[in-house]
Amino acid sequence: MLQTFAVVGGDVPDQGFDVLGHLAVGGVRDLLALLGQLDAGGAAVALIAYAGHDAAPLDPLCPTRRLLDRVGAKWASMSVKVLAEAAPGELRFAELRRRIPSISQKMLSVTLQSLVRDGLAERRVEPTVPPAVHYRLTDLGLSLEGPLAVLREWAETHTAQIDRNNRLADEIGHA
Repeated sequence: MLQTFAVVGGDVPDQGFDVLGHLAVGGVRDLLALLGQLDAGGAAVALIAYAGHDAAPLDPLCPTRRLLDRVGAKWASMSVKVLAEAAPGELRFAELRRRIPSISQKMLSVTLQSLVRDGLAERRVEPTVPPAVHYRLTDLGLSLEGPLAVLREWAETHTAQIDRNNRLADEIGHA
């Protein structure tokens, strides 16, 4: 079984570490050989095992995969886009729902709860009757908009080609 580690390192003691990458190690021999190679570089290097489980990067238990599953979801990415367009301002729940076509009230609520829980958005409630609930992206949430914009641009550029490929596959009977 593979154990997944984060490789962290830094040249200056007590200055914290930067994540240098992730890797999977198949056994104690592999781990010892890897530690020897890392130590030869002269920098302070450590491997930090993901707590509580073994997880290869594509394993559903991998923390990176779980985060990508959440932020890459259709409604999460659309919500981030709409909130980014309003930044640094806020949007009320009803306005968000108007700006995201086809989203149900429940799905928007679940999506926003997830974004708030992950620290990507902030929720502010005005003590009125009924309460006015406002959302805005945090700095972390705003940092996600750039990568999502690149993915949207790729999709817009390649949608026609993907649609042609799907039609062709349907015509020749491949699903």
